[in-house]
Amino acid sequence: MANQEIKPRKPDFILLFSAVIILAVGLIMVLSSSSSFSLREFGDPYYLFLRQLKWIGLGIVVTAAAVFFPYKYWRKLSGISMIVSVILLLLVEFSTMSITTKGSARWIELFGISVQPSEIAKLAIVLFFAYTLSRRSHKKITDMGVALFALAVIFLLVYKQPDLGTAIVILAAGGAMLLMTELHSAYFMVGVPIMGIVGFFLIKGEEYQWKRILGWLHPWEYATSHGWQLVNAQIAFATGGLLGIGIGRSSEGLSYLPESYTDTIYAVIGQEFGFFGTAFMLFCYAVLFVRGYMVSKQCPDNFGRLLGFGITTILAIQTAINLCVVTGLFPVTGITLPLISYGGSSLLVTMFEIGILLNISRYREQSA
Repeated sequence: MANQEIKPRKPDFILLFSAVIILAVGLIMVLSSSSSFSLREFGDPYYLFLRQLKWIGLGIVVTAAAVFFPYKYWRKLSGISMIVSVILLLLVEFSTMSITTKGSARWIELFGISVQPSEIAKLAIVLFFAYTLSRRSHKKITDMGVALFALAVIFLLVYKQPDLGTAIVILAAGGAMLLMTELHSAYFMVGVPIMGIVGFFLIKGEEYQWKRILGWLHPWEYATSHGWQLVNAQIAFATGGLLGIGIGRSSEGLSYLPESYTDTIYAVIGQEFGFFGTAFMLFCYAVLFVRGYMVSKQCPDNFGRLLGFGITTILAIQTAINLCVVTGLFPVTGITLPLISYGGSSLLVTMFEIGILLNISRYREQSA
């Protein structure tokens, strides 16, 4: 059945409900984990919480617009989104508009608002790959070359900021979408080890990144330096036990745990809500991603299927990396937890992506 012949239905309720639950928990945890910092830095314990609330309000508007904007029209905007992303990333690197925080230039200031171009680039690469691969362009060497060149440019510009975590997310999402094509597995068997070797030497060549590896391998040996974050995350999980110590009572969220309201907020959840609280959040994420893949599979055209698959995958990869970092399975990277961590651009783009998934769900095949 052609997509035009399908009458739009109501968005997928399970997908929407799981996203709302995660977002609500995130808002509560931002208040709990940031109140001490907000009071110390801004004189108001609710400062970051209120800012997050404003971003969520704007995100609701953006999500609603995406829900009712037919996904098929994003095909025409995929090239433009890629060009805009590259321009914004170049502005981060070469303009006076960039904002440097903790040694990384990841933001630019537009009209008085801080924007993180790498978050926009993640969505842009998914749109571009969905458009390219839906045309079966992997059968044409030139078109495939353009797609891989675009991926390489975005990866290098994000890595140069430096933001290795987001660069890995983008690269992994692009690779996952290529797996959905008919490319021979030999390409991946050769390409993945090569990228792994290159990645090792890139990390080894950067002192701060290599220190993160050492802090990950021997966290207690470097407990007062580059193992500090992992050690305090482990303390948070350990003291949380099964049921947690109670909301707002996290000692790690006060000052010990770095980035307690952004990158390591899951550790605060572990301390305040315990094992059962963290397990519940994993369940909510699992429902969100499984539903996202189901909705994508039910889409009647290749572009919609690839777009939904790409969005769900990039959110799943980002979530997996964040959780693995906080629990000590991966070295430290600056990756936020979708819909939970404090943030403006990241939250807004994530909610927009959820809106696109909900729109795709409105056109899923009736018999699915």
